[in-house]
Amino acid sequence: MDYQNYIDGRWVASSDGKTFEQRNPANLEEVTGHWPKSTREDAKQAIESSHAAFADWVGIGVHKRAEYLSKAVAVMKGRAEEIAAILTAENGKTLNESRTEVSSAVREMEFQIAQGVAMCGETVPSSTPGVFAYSVRRPVGVASIISPWNFPFNVPGRKCTPALISGNTIVFKPASLTPKAGKAFVDVFIEAGLPPGVLNFVAGGGGTVGEEMITNPLVEAISFTGSTGVGKSIQQSVAQTLVRTQLELGGKNPAVIMEDADLDKAADAVATAAYACAGQWCTSTSRAIVVREVAEAFNAKLLERVKAIRVGDGRGDVDMGPVCGSDQLASIMGYINIGQEEGATLAAGGHRLTADGMDQGCFIEPTVFTDVQPEMRIAQEEIFGPVLSVLVADNFDEALELANRVEFGLSSSIFTKDLSRAFQFLEKTEVGLTHVNMMTAYREPQLSFGGVKSSGHGIPESGKTGIEFFTEHKVAFINYA
Repeated sequence: MDYQNYIDGRWVASSDGKTFEQRNPANLEEVTGHWPKSTREDAKQAIESSHAAFADWVGIGVHKRAEYLSKAVAVMKGRAEEIAAILTAENGKTLNESRTEVSSAVREMEFQIAQGVAMCGETVPSSTPGVFAYSVRRPVGVASIISPWNFPFNVPGRKCTPALISGNTIVFKPASLTPKAGKAFVDVFIEAGLPPGVLNFVAGGGGTVGEEMITNPLVEAISFTGSTGVGKSIQQSVAQTLVRTQLELGGKNPAVIMEDADLDKAADAVATAAYACAGQWCTSTSRAIVVREVAEAFNAKLLERVKAIRVGDGRGDVDMGPVCGSDQLASIMGYINIGQEEGATLAAGGHRLTADGMDQGCFIEPTVFTDVQPEMRIAQEEIFGPVLSVLVADNFDEALELANRVEFGLSSSIFTKDLSRAFQFLEKTEVGLTHVNMMTAYREPQLSFGGVKSSGHGIPESGKTGIEFFTEHKVAFINYA
């Protein structure tokens, strides 16, 4: 089927008529749709449409905006199963994982809508008699939203909702691997009656559509989730214009397992966070750092769980689907080869799966490397697939040092019954999201989400900072004396 862009309340073809196709990663022979290979001119039109709609959208007030967004949430709930099927066909994740993503988007949106309705500034006593002083928050204008393929429905909800409820208008570019999920997100707002121009949708590449969305002078904010390399290039592009950026980037997330940990719970948490969505969460556990005293016992429990994971088409009765596309397949298999060449022990998996009808898909065995040294590439670089590296530490201090010895700083966990060590870890772990006796991927929408070091830049998403990024302060002083 051929799809179009959504600009100024209308579905329109790309200006040059070129298209690209998206394929199901579980079966690359299945084309899920043809999409506009949009130009910079298409993106420019969308930005101008959002700019023209901004004044009216601000003018209707937050309560009317909340009505539109609440209607969109209601539509989303009614279409949940349909949307989940789209996610599985485009991304490859299991239907249960897709259903969870839709429900997570609902929770994110409901929280941000409530935050928007309650959005207010503050009044403060002035040092000058007869002066009333206060502050308010105002929307910035047109926001460029560039979302990833690993959570192609939830992340747009997390970004677009605070932008819209606070009065901004949006140009939204989905990842080229998952454009139909992006369209499904826009569809619920169309059914909710969102005014033309408030939310525009443009499919296409980062070098064309994405570049215009970053450099166009009408854009006042850029929220991007994706690779660290692309995020850094965005920051370089806007350095001279001072456009605000919100960059959610890569991770190399550690789970530290101490000698007093409940090893069964730790193994469950590591296996879940390492292989859910085929290891393609930005918060997936990619390194397990185990104290030597319990390394053998932990590895045995972990491998037992990993070898029981059923891999296949996400529409079937399986635990893990394919990775999202042939490029990801090639990259991940390349890292598995690198790990073996570096001297790590391949303890589980390590192969592309082709039996039982999987030969046309992008299926990889859940993979575990042991005897991993901290300087190895598989211990340092983001693989973004179902590959876990197990490192051994002699004690807590070494485990903490290994956990921090990467350029990334998104998420971490420690498994221990020692309250003192737990709090030391919470204080010293160099991440934006951390846990005790919980998996690295756990989060809730009422708290901010963002990384440090090379994992993020700018005001974090979610929580109270969700709206903060899309608004700016205005302070007023009134002399009434």
